[in-house]
Amino acid sequence: MVDSSEPGAPSSPWGRTISRRLLVTDIAIVVVTVGLAQFIRYSLGWPSPRPGHGPVWDTVVSIVIAGSWIAALSINGSRDRRILGIGSLEYKRVFDATFSVFALLAITSVLFLLGIARGYLVMAFPVGLVLLVVGRWAWRKWLVRRRLAGENLLRSIIVGSPDSIQYMADQLRRFPYAGYKAIGVCLPRAQASELTEVAGLPVLGSFADVATAARSHEADSVILTSSDQLPPATVRRIAWSLETSPVELAVAPALTEIAGPRIHIRQLAGLPLLHVAVPQYEGSKQAAKSVFDVATAMVLGVLLSPVLLVTALVVRVTSAGPVIFRQERVGLNGKTFRMLKFRTMVDGAENRLDELLPLNEGSGPLFKVRDDPRVTPVGRFLRRFSLDELPQLWNVIRGDMSIVGPRPPLPSEVERYEPDVRRRLLVKPGVTGPWQISGRSDLSWAEGVRLDLFYVENWTLFGDLLMIWRTLRVVIRRHGAY
Repeated sequence: MVDSSEPGAPSSPWGRTISRRLLVTDIAIVVVTVGLAQFIRYSLGWPSPRPGHGPVWDTVVSIVIAGSWIAALSINGSRDRRILGIGSLEYKRVFDATFSVFALLAITSVLFLLGIARGYLVMAFPVGLVLLVVGRWAWRKWLVRRRLAGENLLRSIIVGSPDSIQYMADQLRRFPYAGYKAIGVCLPRAQASELTEVAGLPVLGSFADVATAARSHEADSVILTSSDQLPPATVRRIAWSLETSPVELAVAPALTEIAGPRIHIRQLAGLPLLHVAVPQYEGSKQAAKSVFDVATAMVLGVLLSPVLLVTALVVRVTSAGPVIFRQERVGLNGKTFRMLKFRTMVDGAENRLDELLPLNEGSGPLFKVRDDPRVTPVGRFLRRFSLDELPQLWNVIRGDMSIVGPRPPLPSEVERYEPDVRRRLLVKPGVTGPWQISGRSDLSWAEGVRLDLFYVENWTLFGDLLMIWRTLRVVIRRHGAY
């Protein structure tokens, strides 16, 4: 959805409450971090580059840095209610504000030979940034729990045609943690007089009744869907009717599955045009992703080498057959490669596939059996914690896979792909990805495809980092692994 209102302070009581709590958390983290950086500076005995710089000078500098940091977090809209609880924009704004403050600090220190940047950049910048992100994550978990319990939601009226309302209502119910709760709908005049309910929601009136319905039902927001029956003049009148109320107006464009980084709004003679950037599958972004993949795989390979050796030994000792299972998978642009995994099934398990087909629990081309008799006891443990996937770090180093990407499909699955689904092959498959953090084996075929295509269309390096972090949490909790 594209919010028509300018970023600002949350207007609802719960919005103001969480904003204040975030502010207190941010202040505490910034003050402690900057104070700790100043303390360590003197503990290490770093000399001041200019005469007269002592504790008083550094205290003044710390106060200025802390104040600027807190102000930057506010100015950058990092506590805007509309970005809390979902997506990566909240974290991105925290990073942008923090980076801007310390970049300005470093430039000022160099230009005026103040010598104030070293200690703060070494200590306050990385530690403060991590603590701020962790603090936001903790409050996000609290907010999501409240939203899943039916609290802290924006009471919303959906405006449009029955079909567009049905789609929007389904999405809001599907993602309650996004913070919207549909309480009713407004339809074109003819349909409003004929229907009493759409998508399980009561009809509150026609387009002309939106403002009245919003006030009488204490709505927090009005969502305009992409309906052909909502011409510009009607949208404008609805917006004018809400001007004197605290109700937010949001417009859902016809485009779906497009993430924020690819969307830009430009004004053309008073007409807002929604520009959608073309997905980038080559060039500098892909080069940066490849460098990140190889570097991360090499570092993880070294750090996890004891785990790899122990796992290989356990697989070898507990069951007959090779330690490494090699399977043909389809990668970038349909090119096949041999994907590596620790063997979790009995040797020759693929030859028994036909006899298990009646037990298939998967949808679409996927084959899934929750209690697959071919899986060894050790294999179940490895799958539960995704340890069987670790050899794929070598696939990443070789360039066959990425750290983050769509699920690597089998050739038999690709043969049954519809044209739209083949877009999954426009990027390298990943060791982890949206399927890993959203249910793993519990996902249906349709949902897995939707998640993978969304990733293909909207991936960013920052998003990859968040996905890696979420993968660690999912693996520890063992959701959907069998």
